[in-house]
Amino acid sequence: MKRVRTGAFVLGVVLAFAGVSRADGLPSAQPFIDKAKKGAHVVLPPGIYAGPVYVDKPMTLDGDGKATIDSGGTGSVVIIETDGATVKNLRLINSGHSHNDIDSGIQVRGKFNVIKDNHIEDTLFGVDLQQSDNNIVRRNRIIGKDFDLGVRGDAIRLWYSMNNKIEDNEISRSRDLVVWYSDNNKIRRNKVSGGRYGLHFMYARFNLVEENEYRNNSTGIFLMYSDSVVVRGNRISHGQGATGMGIGLKETSDVTIEDNEVVYCATGIYLDVSPFQPDTTNRIYRNKIAFSGIGVLFHNDWTGSVLRDNRFENNHVHVSVNSQASAVRNDWSANYWDDYAGFDRDLDGIGDSPYESWAYADRVWMDVRYASFFRGSPVLTLLDFLERLAPFSEPILLLRDKKPRMTIASIPPPLKRVESGEGDETGGEISDPFGLLK
Repeated sequence: MKRVRTGAFVLGVVLAFAGVSRADGLPSAQPFIDKAKKGAHVVLPPGIYAGPVYVDKPMTLDGDGKATIDSGGTGSVVIIETDGATVKNLRLINSGHSHNDIDSGIQVRGKFNVIKDNHIEDTLFGVDLQQSDNNIVRRNRIIGKDFDLGVRGDAIRLWYSMNNKIEDNEISRSRDLVVWYSDNNKIRRNKVSGGRYGLHFMYARFNLVEENEYRNNSTGIFLMYSDSVVVRGNRISHGQGATGMGIGLKETSDVTIEDNEVVYCATGIYLDVSPFQPDTTNRIYRNKIAFSGIGVLFHNDWTGSVLRDNRFENNHVHVSVNSQASAVRNDWSANYWDDYAGFDRDLDGIGDSPYESWAYADRVWMDVRYASFFRGSPVLTLLDFLERLAPFSEPILLLRDKKPRMTIASIPPPLKRVESGEGDETGGEISDPFGLLK
């Protein structure tokens, strides 16, 4: 079978087949795998074993929570190059440092494999799937190497990999969870903190991102050139810094962003030439966007976004547009705005007059970079008050919501979901009454 690895890895495999321990005295785990027949369930005895190890047949490699594989700073800890294998309950540590070789806790090059309940630590990449379809990566704890953010590897990396399930993993001290050229994957209930992109899509379509938690990352979720993605029911917080944001879209079309909570970010939702494809829309429904510098930021005067039933609270600015432009060409309807100053005389839960947002002189903190230091200061607050009192320049209408909601309680509830059963390796199905996932 094909084995294209670094020289150090090849040497390690040769030593393992020969039954030789590594120079540090650790026994190799490879003989347990080599002796197993197809379909075998191999439980490693408690202890620390030398890696890398190579799984080339459908089988189960089980650490029972008591076995560690230490790659000794060389290559990937476990390499799966088969279909139908399971690697679980292992502690996998100390991969190599090569970005070119994608040194990982687990490399996957096959289909219908299961990677679950592992503790992966001090590895450059966590789990790497390359041209690998229909795999499950579930309930793993992944902690990257203690490197500067820009030179870390990715916690989970999908490359040309379709129909995988990435679920219930806990990730910290990594760079990104990244999905490249990969369609129809389901990314659910993961917790990601302390990274660059909590989740980054590039040229990836028809993916589902649901009920994840992204905290203290530079960016929560960013979609680039990735159409027909559903982002639903996630909690994104503390995306701070000069480029910090909750959810970002660049030249991305036919996206549904609904029922998310985006709080404490420099920018809540960022839209750059999105939707990009003609005659498409991006649907932004029932999200809580709160306690952020800018709630929704448009890169330019673009159209095609539908924003309905969202909740805007306690943002420094709810909506803004770069380049002295407007967002009025988008569809704004039935959102709750905490600074709405109208009345509801017929008590139908909808304001009697439209909600309008105008750009006055308080845009100085956006248009003049150094002035942003004074955002929210008495000086700019006074300037804003004077400009609204007696404008010395024509203000810009940013948006008009014709049917603003008067209360949070009047916002429709989230879509119902069907929970997966206990011990179900395939996961539950998602209720999709509007056909958004088709």
